[in-house]
Amino acid sequence: MKVVSGRGRHVLACALLFGLLTGCAGRPDGALIPVPDAVPGTSRVDMVVATVRERSDGPDIFNGERARTPSYAEIEVSIPPAGARKIGDVQWPRSIPGNPATDFVTTKLDDLTQDQAITWFHNRINRTPGRQALVFVHGYNQRFDDAVFRFAQIIHDSGAPVTPVLFTWPSRGSLLAYGYDRESTSFSRDALERLLTFMAKDPNVGEISILAHSMGNVVTLEALRQMAIRNGRILPKIKYVMLAAPDVDVDVFSTFFNEIGKTSQRPDFTLFVSQDDRALAVSRRVWGDVPRVGAVDPEQEPFRTEFEKNNINVVDLTKLRTNDPLAHGKFAASPKVVQAIGARLAEGQTMTDSRVGVGEHIIKATSDAAATVGTAAGLVIAAPVAVVDENTRSHYGQHVNQLGRSVSDTAESGASVVTAPKGN
Repeated sequence: MKVVSGRGRHVLACALLFGLLTGCAGRPDGALIPVPDAVPGTSRVDMVVATVRERSDGPDIFNGERARTPSYAEIEVSIPPAGARKIGDVQWPRSIPGNPATDFVTTKLDDLTQDQAITWFHNRINRTPGRQALVFVHGYNQRFDDAVFRFAQIIHDSGAPVTPVLFTWPSRGSLLAYGYDRESTSFSRDALERLLTFMAKDPNVGEISILAHSMGNVVTLEALRQMAIRNGRILPKIKYVMLAAPDVDVDVFSTFFNEIGKTSQRPDFTLFVSQDDRALAVSRRVWGDVPRVGAVDPEQEPFRTEFEKNNINVVDLTKLRTNDPLAHGKFAASPKVVQAIGARLAEGQTMTDSRVGVGEHIIKATSDAAATVGTAAGLVIAAPVAVVDENTRSHYGQHVNQLGRSVSDTAESGASVVTAPKGN
């Protein structure tokens, strides 16, 4: 019980520190509230969204919880003029409403029924060269607005002539929700498979490309695997699958290619890797030191032979430098890479973004996924950082609350152990 009491003191200290921090403003909520766009030189990206996130009463329509049935929406995002931003960057509003001259803003956000979503899709795909659709599956630690703005940035900066389809799964948008996000990938795979199957069987569609990032690769590979088992192969209209920084066990990745049919009947797979990916380095430690596919050296065995055997195109981004401190979103943050993706989609050629604060890195570094003591220590260390780092500050209260629940559960568990009668 002394240990629990000590943890309680950590919680109290953290709560007091958090009370001092709440007066500091972080990135504002409501970035998806539509605003008028009358600024010359802006560009617009119109997309359809399919999601198994729970509906929200807030301004962003969907939160990070799980919904039993899919929902749909149409969203139009305004991108600032070329002279006001750098290719690869998502420029978030500092206040609400955002300024279209300098910020990513939403100009339309309409809730759709399934029939309305299909109508939107048909109208758009029939006006798209080659009737090509691009499905984006985001990664871990992504709120709904994160996924929307990142996909809009990719579509705009790549110049890809595609119909944009965002599949967004229930991520809570917090580093300490890694376990929840991971389970959400299993929860979401059936919905993604149904979406891809519908698109692949739609006579209006010419071909489909998929771009998955980080943990979104788990959802994507599982959905494609189920499709292959159900149909004997991945459906032929799915032509290109781009796997960016996959947070996937190398053994699981190898097994996937053994179960999706003949090599000649598979889509064209392109894998983006980077050995300096810090997010995947953490994931590797969490998962028993098993390498993650997105961080391997493709020139080393057994990976080189495995990739060649399965005809996987590999793009090694290790030496590429971007503004991403985790080196986990290079595929989208690098102008050269995102434009190469667009060129590949346009011509059929063979060829990351997390809102993570410095303090949150400390939290992660000092805590095991389920270690209450480590989380408490991380929170105490991160508190001063949160004063100046808005991304850490925006999640700090949630971390404190999670720690409090963990301490409470630990205390109850300890009490039950102490009072349980001994067996005879």
